[in-house]
Amino acid sequence: MSAVLEVANRPEFQNQTTFNLAVWEKILADPFYARLEHRIETNAHGQVLMSPPPSSRHGKEQFSIGYLLHSLMEGGAVVTECPVSTSQGIRAIDTAWISQEREAASRSPHVFTRAPEICVEVLSPSNTTNEMLEKKALYFEAGAEEVWFCSVEGEMAFYLATAPDQAARSLLCPDFPLVITGD
Repeated sequence: MSAVLEVANRPEFQNQTTFNLAVWEKILADPFYARLEHRIETNAHGQVLMSPPPSSRHGKEQFSIGYLLHSLMEGGAVVTECPVSTSQGIRAIDTAWISQEREAASRSPHVFTRAPEICVEVLSPSNTTNEMLEKKALYFEAGAEEVWFCSVEGEMAFYLATAPDQAARSLLCPDFPLVITGD
């Protein structure tokens, strides 16, 4: 069994997932949160974390990445701003590609209980290195096979669950470009 699946099967991780799903259902039902433009995530204690809405550049790059993933990958779906349950609460992935099998196996229609195979973060000037390292670790722990970062300049960085260092390319989508223009 892989280390990722071992973590996902630990009782404390299952308890956190159950807790995360219950918290997220309450958030989705609350009209206050529905009116907000902010991105909403939670921490491990169910407290809401908000960040400002992304810029138009951010949205363009999310779209470009999603379009390319849709064009280059088969047997799955592209999702943007998708919530995933992690050991530290609910995190929102900017753009993700998830296989049909993994999506069907999710315990919730509103939150992925296992991370999509590819999780992509479009970096904003306000993102810190520690924040991104934490997200990368959480996505891998939740089952992602690859985590990508798109820099403010549109440069792609690929990380694989099987290797600690940055990879030259994605293994799941080797034709994905190294730079995104957002146009």
